[in-house]
Amino acid sequence: MANEQGRFDAVDLIRAKRDGRELTARQIEWLVDGYVAGEIPDEQVASWLMAVYFQGMSPGELAVMTRAMVASGEVLDLSGLSRPTVDKHSTGGVGDKVSLVLAPLVASLGAVVPQMSGRGLGHTGGTLDKMESIPGWRSHLTPQEIAAQLEAVGCVICAAAESLAPADRKLYALRDVTATVESIPLIASSIMSKKIAEGTSALVLDVKVGSGAFMADRERATQLARAMVGLGQSAGMKVAALLTSMDVPLGRAVGNALEVEEAVEVLNGRGPADLVEVTLALAREMLELAGLDGDPESALQDGSALGAWRAMVQAQGGDPDAPLPVARVVEPWEADRSGHLARLDARGVGVAAWRLGAGRARKQDTVSSTAGVRCLVKPGEPVEKGEAILELHTDEAERMDHAREALEGAIEISDEVRAGPAPLVLGRIA
Repeated sequence: MANEQGRFDAVDLIRAKRDGRELTARQIEWLVDGYVAGEIPDEQVASWLMAVYFQGMSPGELAVMTRAMVASGEVLDLSGLSRPTVDKHSTGGVGDKVSLVLAPLVASLGAVVPQMSGRGLGHTGGTLDKMESIPGWRSHLTPQEIAAQLEAVGCVICAAAESLAPADRKLYALRDVTATVESIPLIASSIMSKKIAEGTSALVLDVKVGSGAFMADRERATQLARAMVGLGQSAGMKVAALLTSMDVPLGRAVGNALEVEEAVEVLNGRGPADLVEVTLALAREMLELAGLDGDPESALQDGSALGAWRAMVQAQGGDPDAPLPVARVVEPWEADRSGHLARLDARGVGVAAWRLGAGRARKQDTVSSTAGVRCLVKPGEPVEKGEAILELHTDEAERMDHAREALEGAIEISDEVRAGPAPLVLGRIA
């Protein structure tokens, strides 16, 4: 019960969620608002988060919590833009540089794409870390600069403004140190509160599934996708989700500058077939939600998408013609027998790239632009004994041994030829 001032007892809310009872909208709003205001201490909210981790949340509770997180800060108003808005969010994977291609590609076909992105943590890369390997490029823009660039260029890749969903930033920091990150309702509210706050009218979710993904289990990935789609729809947003495979690194480059280089290859009408396939599938979903006709494959071939990329990079102070940084130390991982590559585990490759310097263990860690792994051979392709399967890139030679340890057991060569590539798009939820 609330007292006369409309306040609740945090212990009562912890106990109710611990025992599996559903909280009211007023209780959830009070908890979120009180925590952001500093009126409810970390230890009580940490206990409530742990109760949510074990008991979950009803769809109604989740919708209220997400709305409260959005309302904790500013909501960007993109209604004055002259073109329809649509964004994309990926749950993260190994070699996933799709956003770098997708934002200018969809913008070149008539949409506005406000791609507010984050940094990598652990074995999965971050979009901002990749973009920051471009000389001069800056990630932090004011809301006014974002709106102006969207109108002039059609796309932006930037850091989310501190004023957007500050409740999420505070709650995520607490989840990070209390082992409650993996809760599906907490993941869904974290992602969707930021996407709703950025003001886009449509959103496509790329939910990765497999060894290199945050969600290795397809059933849990489907639950997460459904929760996020539901939250977006309850906020009046058009939303669709694709489940895409992340058992093998996407493309052939893993690491910040390496992935930018590969993204530019795709924008030039080339690039690895798997990366192109996933990018085009997401682009078509985005265009459909935005109500636009257009052929994304043609936009990659005729230079339209590349032109939008160059304009976006230049608008944020970057030089699209500047050479990307290159690692000082490059070593091969060689095949110990001849045959066909049967397995290239995404997590193993991602951890190796992380240990080479491409990723961070804590949010405050710095990352190397040059570190990473180049996949010279992908599953299904032939390989000769002594041939390089991977290239390991780093500026610090002492990192090599630790990175090689991550690859033990991640690579398998077989005498048999795999029938064909595994499907990349596993399902759609809308």
